[in-house]
Amino acid sequence: MNIFFDVDYTIIETDDGTIRPGVLEVFEKLGADGHAVYVWSGMGARTEEVSALGLGHLVSGVFQKPWENYERNVAGMLERGEIPVSPDLVVDDTAAVVRALGGILVQQYGSKSPVGDEWMERVYRIIREYHTGGSSPDPAFRPVNRPGTFL
Repeated sequence: MNIFFDVDYTIIETDDGTIRPGVLEVFEKLGADGHAVYVWSGMGARTEEVSALGLGHLVSGVFQKPWENYERNVAGMLERGEIPVSPDLVVDDTAAVVRALGGILVQQYGSKSPVGDEWMERVYRIIREYHTGGSSPDPAFRPVNRPGTFL
């Protein structure tokens, strides 16, 4: 699967740029499972930050995420070659993105996040459930649009 992770408040804490616990391990596991991990952000392609976090070798691409009309804009990005693949699943802290594209809505990671944040472990479990069974009973999971419907 092609899994697109948001940056701010999803994989990093934006105030100080620290990485969310478990991100590195989950990206490694997803790659070992044969999935392609992509990172995108509404603030632009964050390639330098992804590399600085030690994730560059685990990521298949870093892109600008659309700000609105997600389905239509992703279709346009695919047509223009701005992204190489359609997201099969998104992981984001913004409900509108997950609702439009399907995936996992995570709690924002920030300076007030609880010690022992285990969201990335939960994300990995949901992805495995979805990959093996086509769904997940976890309330953070939102149904995924049929693959290939963005074009």
